[in-house]
Amino acid sequence: MRGALAAAHEMAADAVLSHVTAAVLHGLPAWDLPLDRVHSTRPRRSGARVGRFAHVHAAQLDADEVVEVDGVRVTSLARTLADIGRSAPFEHAVVVADAALHRHLVTRGELDAAVARGARRPGNPAADRALRFAAPGSMSVGESRSRVALHVAGLPAPVLQWPVVTAGGAAVGEVDFAWPRQRCVGEFDGRVKYGRLLFPGQDAGDVLFAEKRREDAIRDEGLHMTRWTWRDLADFAPVAARIARRLGPTSHTG
Repeated sequence: MRGALAAAHEMAADAVLSHVTAAVLHGLPAWDLPLDRVHSTRPRRSGARVGRFAHVHAAQLDADEVVEVDGVRVTSLARTLADIGRSAPFEHAVVVADAALHRHLVTRGELDAAVARGARRPGNPAADRALRFAAPGSMSVGESRSRVALHVAGLPAPVLQWPVVTAGGAAVGEVDFAWPRQRCVGEFDGRVKYGRLLFPGQDAGDVLFAEKRREDAIRDEGLHMTRWTWRDLADFAPVAARIARRLGPTSHTG
């Protein structure tokens, strides 16, 4: 961020920080997106260039697509997400957009409007696909990537953050992913999740023990649990196959 703020003082007067640089300044995760160049956009038809430390884009910018962050002009959040959707791979764009929706920083209507404005820009169909897929229920990069992996595997879209309740009405907890009709649930296990669950005075062992009890309670409700980790996301086929078996012969959406 410091580099982006420093670069802002050396940009042309009409330039606005944009794309992944703007996403970082908006406080969003830039999972696996290159950060070696500062991205900016100038409101003109030509003059785009890529240098060693800077990537200057040339594109129309409406007044309401420019905001200030820490005293620096950057593209609005909706415009930033649309730009990333047009230029980054689907999974990467979904991760950023999911985070913005989950934090209530942008609305679905604002995303739709940003995509509609760029109807003639290169890559806009990709942005439309990624931003339509984005959802507020993903609470982390790992959960967003998991949603993409489930989608690519052809599995039905799960319910996100599904509450598990006993027959007597007692709350057991929430699961990351659920297919309620098939009594199947899924959990992405990342170290960050367990860090979030720590209470004052607890250590990791306490959290793991509590999580084991929680999982037992979920299974006691007749739910089939599948867990996966960061490593599994690199080759999701085995996990997808386990879930598909539990969902039954009609599980793949084709």
